Amino acid sequence: QVQLVESGGGLVQAGDSLTLSCAASGRTFSSYAMAWFRQAPGKEREFVASVSWSGGNTFYADSVKGRFTISRDNAKNKVYLQMNSLKPEDTAVYYCAADSYGLGYGRAPHEYDYWGQGTQVTVSS
Repeated sequence: QVQLVESGGGLVQAGDSLTLSCAASGRTFSSYAMAWFRQAPGKEREFVASVSWSGGNTFYADSVKGRFTISRDNAKNKVYLQMNSLKPEDTAVYYCAADSYGLGYGRAPHEYDYWGQGTQVTVSS
């Protein structure tokens, strides 16, 4: 069992940066692939980025590639999403998710076993 708690969301202006954190409980955190998804009002939840259990492989949605960076610290049971050059279209609730498969290839919500409660990111123009 893994419990996930996101933090770091807020209201920023276009072009600003923001770092989200996800704290995980459980001794098996280091064996899980981790991902960030987001969901804007009236839209489906979409993949943002993922990282393999070791941190050695990362994957990004085309819409955030080059602007966002996912990383993890297995010693601290945390995963991060550094978001730069934010745009109004990045506005959404951001969710942290864990996949017991571990490799980080999953891009669909149903491939992830555990979810956090989400943190709101609002980017004003």
